[in-house]
Amino acid sequence: MSHRSTRQVVEDLRLNDRLIEVTDPLSTKLEIAEVQRRVFARGGPAILFTNPIGSPFPMVSNLFGSLDQARFIFRKTIDRVRRAIELKIDPSQLLMRPWRYASAPWTAWSMLPKRVRNGAVQRNETTIDGLPQLVSWPDDGGSFITLPQVLSQGQGLSQGSATSLMQCNLGMYRVQLAGNDYLANREIGLHYQLHRGIGVHHQQAIADGRPFRVSISVGGTPAMTLAAVMPLPEGLSELTFAGALAGHRIPMITSNEHAPLYADADFVVHGTVDPTSMKREGPFGDHLGYYSKEHDFPFMKVDRVFHRDGAIWPFTVVGRPPQEDTTFGQLIHELTGPIIPTVLPGVKAVHAVDAAGVHPLLLAIGSERYTPYRKTERPQELLTQANAILGQGQMSLAKYLMIVNSLDNPTLDIHHIDKFFIHLLERIDWSRDLHFQTRTTIDTLDYSGDGLNQGSKLVMAASGAKRFELSIDLPQSFALPQGFYKPRWCLPGVLAVQGTAAVSTLVKFWDDMVLTMGTNLTVDPKWLAMRLVVLVDDSEFASQSINNFLWVTFTRSNPATDIDGVGAFVEHKHWGCNGPLIIDARRKPHHAPPLVEDRQVSARIDALAAKGGPISKYS
Repeated sequence: MSHRSTRQVVEDLRLNDRLIEVTDPLSTKLEIAEVQRRVFARGGPAILFTNPIGSPFPMVSNLFGSLDQARFIFRKTIDRVRRAIELKIDPSQLLMRPWRYASAPWTAWSMLPKRVRNGAVQRNETTIDGLPQLVSWPDDGGSFITLPQVLSQGQGLSQGSATSLMQCNLGMYRVQLAGNDYLANREIGLHYQLHRGIGVHHQQAIADGRPFRVSISVGGTPAMTLAAVMPLPEGLSELTFAGALAGHRIPMITSNEHAPLYADADFVVHGTVDPTSMKREGPFGDHLGYYSKEHDFPFMKVDRVFHRDGAIWPFTVVGRPPQEDTTFGQLIHELTGPIIPTVLPGVKAVHAVDAAGVHPLLLAIGSERYTPYRKTERPQELLTQANAILGQGQMSLAKYLMIVNSLDNPTLDIHHIDKFFIHLLERIDWSRDLHFQTRTTIDTLDYSGDGLNQGSKLVMAASGAKRFELSIDLPQSFALPQGFYKPRWCLPGVLAVQGTAAVSTLVKFWDDMVLTMGTNLTVDPKWLAMRLVVLVDDSEFASQSINNFLWVTFTRSNPATDIDGVGAFVEHKHWGCNGPLIIDARRKPHHAPPLVEDRQVSARIDALAAKGGPISKYS
């Protein structure tokens, strides 16, 4: 039988030695989050906190602590979902191998949400301050729900109809329970960003001039949690995917008095959103590894708060990746990766790089098929495919997109990031293969640009035979301008240089660096083997691991303002350079502050771990 509550998931994991239980009293403010981060970082199992200070409910985290554990949770249904996706790609397979797809009718049936009049979640009622008040980072603006299932519905639909449920949008938008100017127990913050499905309902409500209804669920089947982050096409309800992965129709309580409520949830909050009103939300330690700052966002006026008998509060902690939400991306890619070529012709694979904060960096493998009868040494169709990628849903928020030709190395694995970079750097021509989009939209959480949601994009496209030899040796004539030092290699051909704090633009550095390099380019070929120079605050840190390099370089730079190069030029409005490319990835005054744990809290958890017990091996 598939899971229908968080307690069923917890017991399943306990019976299979995939759960540890923490009975020590720990505060919902910082302490529980500290334990979660440590256990996840060391590959630990799910964690049940039975005695959280300040919460009448047990709390559980790390349910998706690894891809293996996520597969285990969905072990009874995941193959059915894979086969449904196979049929989506090639429906003829049903006739060719009918026994393989014998579960298809049941999967299709389970994808239809089920209208019910009541459910387990309505057994008890509480208030917002009666819910667990999780605070994950020291400077968070209040307590947050970190695994919310936010369901909204368009106006003008009959609340009880099957059609209305199929037109619901389910998303995971962070929810601030308290703090700032929210009225206690009456208002909660809804932080939703660009390209989120709820925005369509919000726009419709503005046009209609009236509030729209929203319900926020926590818990129930884990399939609802995953469905809330699933990048489905606009107009296709995430409830359909949730039913397929859960193995049963998702029961929704419908009424003309409120938005549909998820009947099996552990908790549900429902209310209305005034489409013309906003309040300050944040700060919040987010998945790029920084605090998202305070900004005005919509908020919900709370009507009622319910919970089921024996409710358990599932949560996660976000921060610099990898964290538990990394597993969401891995599982989604595993399930939907094969369908990418059917949506984006010619594109073999796309990888949103988790270590770089997801949206800042996309890697892609495309294919050059424009003129197969003629040998091409420059990107052509790759640029068409790059534009198609940047036109797809949340992939449009990407800041850097690197795309290569599959025919140049058919065995290249998009998840081997170091090999992907080397392949690209051996082929890309900085004079022609850089394509900027300036003054456009980027991820709301990315503060490297010049305003909220504002920044630039850069497509780096590489095709053809290997053209450059990469080096990890500095030229004998290598010299740095004053104030820059400690050159360290991050990858072959990629050099990190430490510099003084960035105050504004780096024109002076660029001028000096370009002058220094330009004088020696023709003298020492090792200058050309150095393809990319990244300016950083700490070159030892940036070069310590590929993850550090990715995080620093792509979360702290805005292509249009932070890129220059040796021998730079503009020709017919195209920017390029003839020597090494330079990226300024130092922190700027307008950037968000990075996340740092509270030392006193860390010391308390250290002391707890020293006593032995379930978390001792993970600290």
